[in-house]
Amino acid sequence: MTETTPAAIRVGDEYAAQLAEFSDEWTEIHRQQAVLDARKARLLARSAAYADTFADATVPATFPPAERRALSRRSTCAALAMATRTPERTVQLATNDAERLVNDAPAVLASLEAGRISARHAQVITDQLCDVPAAGRAVFLDRVLVVAERTTAAGLRTSARVLRERLHPESITARATRSEADRRVEFEPEADGMAWVLLFTTAPIAQGIIERVEAAASESRAAGYTRTCAQLQADALAALALTGVTPEDVMSSPVLPHPIEVQERIKPTVQITVPALSMAGVSDAPAMLDGYGPIDPETAARIAVNAPSFTRILVQPETGAVLSVGRNQYRVPADLQRAVRLRDGTCRAPGCGRRARACDLDHSVAWEDGGTTDVGNLACLCRHHHRMKHLPGWNLDHKPGGVLEWTTSDGKHHRTEPDPAPF
Repeated sequence: MTETTPAAIRVGDEYAAQLAEFSDEWTEIHRQQAVLDARKARLLARSAAYADTFADATVPATFPPAERRALSRRSTCAALAMATRTPERTVQLATNDAERLVNDAPAVLASLEAGRISARHAQVITDQLCDVPAAGRAVFLDRVLVVAERTTAAGLRTSARVLRERLHPESITARATRSEADRRVEFEPEADGMAWVLLFTTAPIAQGIIERVEAAASESRAAGYTRTCAQLQADALAALALTGVTPEDVMSSPVLPHPIEVQERIKPTVQITVPALSMAGVSDAPAMLDGYGPIDPETAARIAVNAPSFTRILVQPETGAVLSVGRNQYRVPADLQRAVRLRDGTCRAPGCGRRARACDLDHSVAWEDGGTTDVGNLACLCRHHHRMKHLPGWNLDHKPGGVLEWTTSDGKHHRTEPDPAPF
């Protein structure tokens, strides 16, 4: 039996005291953060109420009443987003959450303000609350708040979902049918030439896809391939979607195509910006894939070989200046359009990331006011920001070099500049 010496006891006491200090400070920081999160929720809910109240006064009467209210709200969210360099959609969603918290769940807001729960707990509750009928909301909130104040946000999510199911008067069949309408696919770029493809679909379809992918990967793995299970599953899904390979194919010939082989089967209409030296094979500078960003020149070349329609844009490597725009269409307006979309990349409103090719080409100075149709007076604006530009209090000033200076309805000034060529 080992004896504890007085020195060891002192060290243990000092460690326990220091750990208690860390724990207390950590708890206090979380409490303060909860107070600030509650304050943010109240502010966003109040800003939405003001936007509704003054919609008729701030949006021209040429718009229908419902559209005036929507434009007033979006204008308010845009001003808040630009002031904090936050995506506008993030502010819109946070405002929706704040209204539910402030207006529909005051007890949850009070618990957040007191630091008994975190903003994540509150988010879990309001996410479930939005689909609980009015008649069952009081009971739901009373019961779920008790759980929230004694468990983690992850544990609360499971409990809240079960409680919502018990209290919901509508059948799960009816709700599943309604939710099915929200199915979609999303694309999220990542670093180093990688990206996520996210599929939101019904649970049986999602489970079926996973089982097929796992089966194909398992057959290929059993054949002795050195790729990891995760890599084989990713390769199986890519092969299934792009080349028609199925688990049955793998069972008869357990060879899953490598990503390089799959890429060679892609036949898109692509726009790739390539540095002149890379095109000549004497530089490893990245190419730019429209809608994604920098990719390695070898991958760009593989995709370009099979593209039925390919716009190649050469840039001067030292300055990034455009040397040549592919002239698949000979008309000058088409070239000008490509040049502006290439320069802007995305919507030029501060914080908006909508792709340039999905945006309007806006005359910064309107044509009827003497504006010219040239690169110095054209900018890519998504339809939302194109319309918002014309609301009272908003102004856009197009400076040389494609610099745009915005004034928002709260009198703040914001500046956007074209991204330089990344070579």
